[in-house]
Amino acid sequence: MADVWTYPSILVGLVGAGIQASRTPALHEREGAAQGLRYIYKLIDLEKFGLDVNSLSDILKAAQHFGFAGLNITHPCKQAIISLLDELSSDAEALGAVNTVVLKEGRRVGHNTDWWGFAESFRRELSDVRRDRVVQFGAGGAGAAVAHALLTLGVGEINVIDTDSSRAENLVDALRRRFGPTRASTGIPIMEAMTAADGMVNTTPLGMARYPGMAVPVDLLRPDLWVSDIVYFPLETELLRQARARGCRTMSGGGMAVFQAVGAFRLFAGREPDAERMLQHFSQM
Repeated sequence: MADVWTYPSILVGLVGAGIQASRTPALHEREGAAQGLRYIYKLIDLEKFGLDVNSLSDILKAAQHFGFAGLNITHPCKQAIISLLDELSSDAEALGAVNTVVLKEGRRVGHNTDWWGFAESFRRELSDVRRDRVVQFGAGGAGAAVAHALLTLGVGEINVIDTDSSRAENLVDALRRRFGPTRASTGIPIMEAMTAADGMVNTTPLGMARYPGMAVPVDLLRPDLWVSDIVYFPLETELLRQARARGCRTMSGGGMAVFQAVGAFRLFAGREPDAERMLQHFSQM
């Protein structure tokens, strides 16, 4: 048996705020070990180190200096990091959001595996649901990816609701340019939008352990509505708990978390990960 120190070594990390509970490091490291790699995944928590998005330039320089193969990027950095990169993949450019940065040969290349991660999870869990109209809460970096996935999956119209109306309008404008003028809208009152909807997705941080609560009033949930939440820690968010109690079909953020990691692992390691094994690893956590 080969000595572990002769195995290929890969160093990567996750940049974001309040990420100490993230399961992503273990997910990547266990898949790396299964593939015979010395795969090391570090957390770079802005909150823990008293940093903010203005520190991203220094973080990227340090990562390059210390030989990182790449970085995953999460809230609140997915859009702020774009101006610091040398190149964007077509998906990242279209979405205006980056969740994976590959560092190679002195260059920084941004990718987006979030949208594919959500789409793959949806195909597996909610492939048969009605999707003429969907309400999406949140228009940030994750929201841009999820909206792109929903429209790619054949949603007729997506209504975007965000506390920042200009951010919602910017996302809707971008979606209309890519998918057509009738496929996205904003500015519709929550009650009206939810009454007409077949399903809803939460892409805001609400529901995370450090952001308790729900983006939608509980009395707007009804049995014929499907409900998806991209938050995965905890898997059982207040939104999903309330939705299930009212008879809704639900989809947690676990699948998106795994499949975006599948895409990122492929980019970092240059190897094909075993998606089923990673799903099993995630369920064991």
